[in-house]
Amino acid sequence: MLYELCTSLSRAQKSWILLAIDLLTIVVAFVLSQALLLGRLPAWVELQASLPFLAAMLAVGGGLIIWFGLHRIKLNAYEMQGVMGTTWVAVAMGGAGVVVNALTATAMPTQLFILHTMTFLILTVLGRIWLRSIVLWIYIAGKARKHVLIYGAGQTGQQLATALRTDDTLLPVAFVDDNPTLQSLTVAGLKVHSPVQLPQLVATKEIDRIVLAMPSAGRPAQARIARRLRNLGCEVQTLPSFAQLVLDKADHQRVTRAELSELLGRGRMEAELPEVTDAYKGRSVLVTGAGGSIGSELCRQVVAAGPSRLVLLDHSELSLFNIERELQDMETGIEIVPVLGSVCEKSLVSRVLAENGINVVLHAAAYKHVVLVEKNCIEGLRNNVIGTKVMADAAREAGVERFILISSDKAVRPKGIMGASKRLAELIVQDLATRSGGTRFSMVRFGNVLGSSGSVIPLFEEQIARGGPVTVTHADVTRYFMTVAEAVRLVLLAGSFSRGGDVFVLDMGSPVSIQQVARQMIEGAGYTVRCPENPDGDIAIEFIGLRDGEKLSEELLIGSDMLTTPHPKILRAEEGRLSELEMASAVQELRKAIEAQDGAAAAGVMRRWIEKSDLGARSSTINE
Repeated sequence: MLYELCTSLSRAQKSWILLAIDLLTIVVAFVLSQALLLGRLPAWVELQASLPFLAAMLAVGGGLIIWFGLHRIKLNAYEMQGVMGTTWVAVAMGGAGVVVNALTATAMPTQLFILHTMTFLILTVLGRIWLRSIVLWIYIAGKARKHVLIYGAGQTGQQLATALRTDDTLLPVAFVDDNPTLQSLTVAGLKVHSPVQLPQLVATKEIDRIVLAMPSAGRPAQARIARRLRNLGCEVQTLPSFAQLVLDKADHQRVTRAELSELLGRGRMEAELPEVTDAYKGRSVLVTGAGGSIGSELCRQVVAAGPSRLVLLDHSELSLFNIERELQDMETGIEIVPVLGSVCEKSLVSRVLAENGINVVLHAAAYKHVVLVEKNCIEGLRNNVIGTKVMADAAREAGVERFILISSDKAVRPKGIMGASKRLAELIVQDLATRSGGTRFSMVRFGNVLGSSGSVIPLFEEQIARGGPVTVTHADVTRYFMTVAEAVRLVLLAGSFSRGGDVFVLDMGSPVSIQQVARQMIEGAGYTVRCPENPDGDIAIEFIGLRDGEKLSEELLIGSDMLTTPHPKILRAEEGRLSELEMASAVQELRKAIEAQDGAAAAGVMRRWIEKSDLGARSSTINE
């Protein structure tokens, strides 16, 4: 009831209540002053004789209270400003009493007015503190407050505790500090504990939130502490110093990315690659793997080209929902058809191609995470190889104009299952290109895509945000990098350049050192690298060793023959391939191994046929 009453009062009503309390305090202080001077309560006759003085002091005091606005100062803000204003009011009232005493020639002792000044000042300040405590108790009783533990009992922590003490939603209950000299002390009204007591404190004091109030510790150290504290089941927040907030220095703590040109080892190429509107305008286009990193960007750029219809195929319900919603929100007027399913389902893909009159297939559906595919080789091969075979065969049977496979530099002399699956997918497409009358089959091979799911850049960003360390597989590992926009533009251009059976690659400059990328990202985020030369650095780079299926460096070409295309940055590779009979045998053997769930047999099939195709590529190069 009291809580509802306090919250229902307007600001003006609260001000009038405070003014009335102040006027009443003037009267009470005058009576108490007389009592102190007389050593007893004043009689009624004595009170009547002092009424002119009381009236003068009420008039002067009330007027000055309104003039200074003391009745409008919030209770939780009544500090030095309020005390100074009250002091001036008390002194002025005492002076008014002395003047009235002189003008009326009444024998009132001067000590009375001095006592009244002091009594009024003491009663008003104590009354404000007492009233603030009562109101705070009412708010606390009427509203549940979250218990906050402050990690760091320094200046920032003390300022935070003071600020939260009058908050009606958060209640500071204790400090924790690494400094042994502060532990067991009471700071800002709260006891300081050791970090080893954290689990006990969280349980006994029912802590809801831990606030790190230690800006001088540095961001990496704070990130490591925050990560450890989250294991306690509490919400953890980091607070910059109040001076940093005022000076806007907190913005400087936000993680910034290194320049893309530094990570790529070259400038970005979007501006150098021509538009491809004519090749897709008015066409019915199917994108497989439409919800993935590459697939979703393909959808965006294809929509910009103005197709008549865009069909989205993906086996991830959430990914498909997200990309369809994004494209529908663009309100382009293009028909968007979402299809939930797998490229391995022949009946599904055949129906989709027929019902939508597909002209162009952009095949981006594939498992691309090297380590995961290595550990789940059967499903990786089923999706990447058999899925490509099913999709390409269906496109050929449906009379699709163009089929473009999105491949990877890991397909070149592959070391692991993922790269081998992509290489066999390339061989399937190359084989179909040799005996396809209407459909033009081609593929595009490129390196790592910045920001794609599972790529190294988001991993490094996450590790930097956690305070490190940043993990690199090997000190000498290198990779080619490109942006998602570059990769997708290359894929779309390949569709317009295709003559059938082409392997397109982009002139990507020189491979980039992953260790250097890690260093650039750390320094770009405002940190320093911790190493033997700089042992006091913020974030360390740790080398964890190459994992299964990974290589020190990637290549873009199997052979050495390169042909030009209408664009100087895009090249066409001349590579060996398997014959129709060999390709049929390879696919049949692989299907049997997959159906038998025999990973070793499947890997053997892959290795044997890929080596045969690569040997053919080298032999053709030597003969020429």
